[in-house]
Amino acid sequence: MTKVITDPQKIEEILNRSVATIYPNKESLKEILLSGKILRIYMGIDPTATYAHIGHATNYIILKRFHELGHKIIILIGDFTAMIGDPSDKNATRKRLTKEEILENIKTFKEQIGKIIDFEDKKNPIEFRFNSEWLSKLTFEDAVELASHFTVQQMIERDNFQKRIKENKPLYVHEFFYPLMQGYDSVALNVDMEIGGTDQTFNMLAGRTLIKAYQNREKFVITTTLLEHPITKEKLMSKSLGTGVGLDELPNQMFGKVMALPDEALIQLFVDCTYLSMKEIDEIKKELENGENPKNIKMKLAKEIAKMYHGEKAAQDAEDAFENTFGKGEFPNDAQTLKASKEDKIIDILVNNKIIESKSEFRRLVEAGAVSDYPDKKMNDPNEVVGEKERKIKIGKKTFVILKPN
Repeated sequence: MTKVITDPQKIEEILNRSVATIYPNKESLKEILLSGKILRIYMGIDPTATYAHIGHATNYIILKRFHELGHKIIILIGDFTAMIGDPSDKNATRKRLTKEEILENIKTFKEQIGKIIDFEDKKNPIEFRFNSEWLSKLTFEDAVELASHFTVQQMIERDNFQKRIKENKPLYVHEFFYPLMQGYDSVALNVDMEIGGTDQTFNMLAGRTLIKAYQNREKFVITTTLLEHPITKEKLMSKSLGTGVGLDELPNQMFGKVMALPDEALIQLFVDCTYLSMKEIDEIKKELENGENPKNIKMKLAKEIAKMYHGEKAAQDAEDAFENTFGKGEFPNDAQTLKASKEDKIIDILVNNKIIESKSEFRRLVEAGAVSDYPDKKMNDPNEVVGEKERKIKIGKKTFVILKPN
């Protein structure tokens, strides 16, 4: 049997780092952790995209720390709940996914999460579950019983629901089912604690309500800080918006995307997304306060994150490639190659392949002198065709593509 580590210093860091709120309170959870009791702790993720991102990694890193203390960890894939769609933090009804879409999305989830969580640990094995195991078996009678523990007032008090009501946007009854089902996951898994972002607070507390109703005991909830721009409050990582740094990305992609994140979020990114100690992060914070160039600090962050998921050598190679591309102006070796006919317009190829958002955006970039044939031949005509020779196109400072005629 795994022995639980009760080191007060390690427990204190877990309960403070990247943590927003602890329910019912930090003191009672700390007391149980110090007692040596093994807790069953879970985090759920809906497969609404083919990747997890470093925002999710905040929670996996916390789970990793609890696992290292000897607690029982469960990773739950919400394959059933994804078919309804989580209304949390949404101002419109989520798209409901089909079973086929979900199966496609979860193909590499375990591999991605396994870059943080040790699924190979035989002494303290980590469970990898799917909530269709129990939710698909609930009867309508079961659903009525679940619903009886919540009021309509509780459901519609959510800010995003209130906003939709005021704006006369539709609010569907099936959206009320989501917190009931996520709440029931806690009962089915017989957990002591759930971890998730602050946007999941309502759903996780629904589980706390149902644990009390069905099992007459407490369930702890840890809400974790979301990666947001500290000024605009926009999410830095969002699967539904297609933004963020995916755990499945190649080292160079990961490095480059981290470098594109706002300077204002640097310290939070170190705290939430790396294994560096708080002492090391405090030193980095002092460097920034003493006038260090944020770009240099961000290079450290990008290399640290690339190293976590791809190793030291790959991280160093990614750093070198970034320096060569953006520091020395070299054309990157891994630039995307697009095949086209010689009569195709460059504007059509770039828009169709989503390199550029729109034709008007491309025309604006051409007019601004931001599009060129590498290394520095400016493009003047936005309707220019590919031509017969391979072309290396540079768009702005960070986008590079190779156009290869058929």
